[in-house]
Amino acid sequence: MNQNNINPLLCDPENGACEMPFNEKAVENTTITTEHKPVKIIYYTDPICSSCWGIEPQLRKLKLEYGDYFDIDYKMGGLLPDWSYNSGGISKPSDVAHHWDEASLVYEMPIDGNVWIEDPLDSSYPSCIAMKAAQIQSKEKAVYFMRVLREKLYLEKRNIAKWSNIEEAAKIAGLDIQRMKSDYDDAEELFQEDLDYGKKLGVRGFPTLFFADQSNNRFAVYGSNLYSEYENALLAAFPDAKKKNILNTDPLFIFEIYPTLAPKEYAVILDIPYAETIILLEKLFEKGKLGKQSIKNGSLYYKK
Repeated sequence: MNQNNINPLLCDPENGACEMPFNEKAVENTTITTEHKPVKIIYYTDPICSSCWGIEPQLRKLKLEYGDYFDIDYKMGGLLPDWSYNSGGISKPSDVAHHWDEASLVYEMPIDGNVWIEDPLDSSYPSCIAMKAAQIQSKEKAVYFMRVLREKLYLEKRNIAKWSNIEEAAKIAGLDIQRMKSDYDDAEELFQEDLDYGKKLGVRGFPTLFFADQSNNRFAVYGSNLYSEYENALLAAFPDAKKKNILNTDPLFIFEIYPTLAPKEYAVILDIPYAETIILLEKLFEKGKLGKQSIKNGSLYYKK
C-alpha cells in the first residue's frame, strides 16, 4: 500500500472502505473482552465515513437478527483531522463532492455530495468528540445521535463540524446539551484513546468490525460487504447463535424499531429486491402512511 497515495476521504467503492495511512509497527497484541453477551463487536467508524453509511443496512439487520448475542462498541476513527491531506485527486473540500455522489450510487444510500461545496467540513474531529461525549451519557442515545448526525450530513447537507448542528442532533437524540459541553474535555481524552487503540488493533480504514468471542478469538470484517460476511463473522465467534425471525405481515413494523429507513435498508433487512422496495415504500407514502425526505440521490422514509 502506497502511503503517499492514501486519502481517507477517497473511499474506494470497490473494497468499500475509507483507508487511512497504516503503520504496521504500531500493531500490538491486544485483548478484546466480552461483557454481558457471548460476542463483543468493536466497530471503528467516523460520522463522515461514506462507506460506513453504506453498511447501515447490514448492521441494522444484524442487530435485529442476532442482537441477543453481541454488544457493540462504537469507536471513532478521526477520518479527517484537517485539510493537510493532498493525494488521490483530493486536495480541497469541493473535490469530495463528486466522489460522494458516486458512492451514493454504489451503496444505493442517499448522499448529497454538495455539502462539500456549499458548507464544507474542516474536520471530522468535532463530531467524533461529540460522539464520545454522547456515549458518556448513554450508549443507546449515542447510536441514535450518530444516525441523526449522518442524516443531517448526507441528506440535509449540514456541516456537522459546527456546534449548532451537533447540538441540534443531540436534542433530537434526547441528550443533555449542557452535560455534553461539560463532558467535552473527557470526551477528547476518550477520542484519543480510540485513536490509540485503533493503531494497536491495526485498523487501517473504515468501516472495520472486530467480532471477538469469550476467548479473545477475533474475526475482522473490513469495508462494505454483503450481509452474509457480517453474519458469518458473528457465527464464527459464536456458532450457537440462532437467527431471530423478524418477518411481519405489517410492512410498517420495521419503522417502530428504526424511525427512518432508506429503501436499501428496508430491502436488506427484509430481504426484498431493491426495485420492489421502492414501489412498496412509494405506495405507503402515497397512502399517507409514511413521510419522505428526498434528495437528488435517493430518499429517506419515516413513519408519520
